[in-house]
Amino acid sequence: MRYDASSGFQTRSAAAIGSRSSWARAWRYSGVLLVMLLLLAWEASVRGGWIVSANWPALSSVLDALVDGFRTGEWYAVFGISLYRMAAGYSVGCAIAVTVGVCLALSIHARRVLLPAIELLRPIPIPALIPPLVFLLGVDDALKIFIIAFAAFFPVFTNTVAGVHAVDPVHLQVARTFQVPRWRSALRIQVPSALPYILAGMRVSLGLALIVTVVAEMIAGSDGVGYFVVSMQYAMRAGDMYAAVILLSALGYLLNRGFLGAEATLIRWARQHEHRSGE
Repeated sequence: MRYDASSGFQTRSAAAIGSRSSWARAWRYSGVLLVMLLLLAWEASVRGGWIVSANWPALSSVLDALVDGFRTGEWYAVFGISLYRMAAGYSVGCAIAVTVGVCLALSIHARRVLLPAIELLRPIPIPALIPPLVFLLGVDDALKIFIIAFAAFFPVFTNTVAGVHAVDPVHLQVARTFQVPRWRSALRIQVPSALPYILAGMRVSLGLALIVTVVAEMIAGSDGVGYFVVSMQYAMRAGDMYAAVILLSALGYLLNRGFLGAEATLIRWARQHEHRSGE
């Protein structure tokens, strides 16, 4: 800080401001630097002889397998079917969750009928649910889409109920004052107000849907990413297996970033309101 005689105020020097901004930029990219260091350590662990195992290939070999998969088109076939199942199950699960969540939040009779069954199903682990469903749905897409929808349902359902209950009572009182029908009040006031909650649940469910897709294909699959990873493990093709895992990680990151961008567009009004409230 320095004293400015003309203005009578203390001002920050340009060097101090520049130093702080450079530190801020470095801190912003620290996560990327950490990932790069871990990848370099992976390569060094093999090249330096720290780990000697056929099941731990060098990162360069894994990247070669990754590039070869794109060159031959193998990744498009492997990931395409998994993305289709994930999108179908995720869409069905979210749609049912929002519908049921709104109904239970608005109707005490619906809560009495449906809530005990939902609470009984919630704790069941997904891997434990797959074997009995194989008898009912087989091992085709119906099983996997059902399992994905089941996993995606609960975070969205819980957030939908919480969002509808969190609506400002003043808004509802105004609607009752003007004798707005209850169904219109729900569609025009409560559901839009609950949208930030719903989208938060959908973001959680997006990651769960990707995980459950892979798990279902590992347990009861004949194609897709999960089946590919298990097949490469049994075939002792560690490079291809790790390449698929790296691609899965990148896919999950891109899906999350894309969802955040869509969320920022859909509920820009909510973010602006939070910003004004913070000020």
